[in-house]
Amino acid sequence: MNRRKICVVTGTRAEYGLLYWLMKEIESDESFELQIAVTGMHLSPEFGLTYKLIEQDGFTIHEKIEMLLSSDTPVGIATSLGLGTIGFASAFDRLKPDIVVVLGDRFETMAATQAAMIARIPIAHLYGGEITEGVIDEAIRHSITKMAHYHFVSTDSYRKRVIQLGEHPERVFNVGAIGLDNIRKMKLLTKTEFENSIDFTLGELNFLVTYHPVTLDRIGPEETMVELFAALDHFPNAKIIFTKPNSDTDGRIISKMIDEYVSGNQSRSTSFTSLGQLRYLSAIQHVDLVIGNSSSGIIEVPSFKKATINLGSRQRGRFRTDSIIDCEEQRSSIINAIQWGISNDFQQKLQKLRSPYGEEYVSLKILEILKSVDYKDSLMKSFFDLRVEH
Repeated sequence: MNRRKICVVTGTRAEYGLLYWLMKEIESDESFELQIAVTGMHLSPEFGLTYKLIEQDGFTIHEKIEMLLSSDTPVGIATSLGLGTIGFASAFDRLKPDIVVVLGDRFETMAATQAAMIARIPIAHLYGGEITEGVIDEAIRHSITKMAHYHFVSTDSYRKRVIQLGEHPERVFNVGAIGLDNIRKMKLLTKTEFENSIDFTLGELNFLVTYHPVTLDRIGPEETMVELFAALDHFPNAKIIFTKPNSDTDGRIISKMIDEYVSGNQSRSTSFTSLGQLRYLSAIQHVDLVIGNSSSGIIEVPSFKKATINLGSRQRGRFRTDSIIDCEEQRSSIINAIQWGISNDFQQKLQKLRSPYGEEYVSLKILEILKSVDYKDSLMKSFFDLRVEH
């Protein structure tokens, strides 16, 4: 029996963390041959050369596609996108996969998807149909949806949105959020183990902070970071763990400001380029709330029954639970949101919440679907036209 070659593409530490269990399931299934193509921040010394973590997990990397320039300007990002498309074209020609699996909405994913589409390789896309109005990822995600042939979405409302984009309902599968597999399957670190792993002692009040650039905002991130730091200083007894942003436009500005803040507050704060999935999820488990504008605050954090202080517009439009406290990027608004998030009333409210992103093991559901579809007949797509009454 010929084994189907499935090429999984990953360009960031967070993306790999989401794909980990699916990669494990593919690797262990006798009907599949797993191929791994890494790119973007995985290959950057500035972002920790995280491809080594993939190898430490026992995976074999089949292709390394260099595309990330040492620039986070719009010109640099656009140039990286072009380089990535060229690199993936050659990589896919060597690998000759039967299908390419991509996740999310980043420009690295866009490069891989463009190359696969032109090479007439079927594409399976995870996390389509979502909305993030504050970033260019919004347009990239929907563009990938139109190039992809199979869609694995995390809620029924996202499934409807992908169908609204013209994708046939038979190819759009609501499987839940794959990131929740890590919460169910990983043995997270105890508080002492976590503190030892980051060389930092937690206190009675602890915050995990992750802030990414809002790439469609004409105002740079400096003003927001000043407001955020001022709000954090309003809680002088809080211990703060920062995780730095991805290689988006203006990401280096935020990283530099975090370094400067931590340098002046070493007794109560620390920062990391990459915590890795195990330490990141363990951090959520042991802090009191999560602050920032990361998608993990919307999707994964509610499963821990913890509050998310969601800043600004980056995640505007995403489906969310009542554990998400939206606030403006101003110190007074952030302070009020934190105070509400740590209050007894809100903590009691959290205990009654359930995640809207599914309960079953998502990676296994995706695997079974990948087994059942006919890749050879998937390239020809017809636009699924919704009936509109005038």
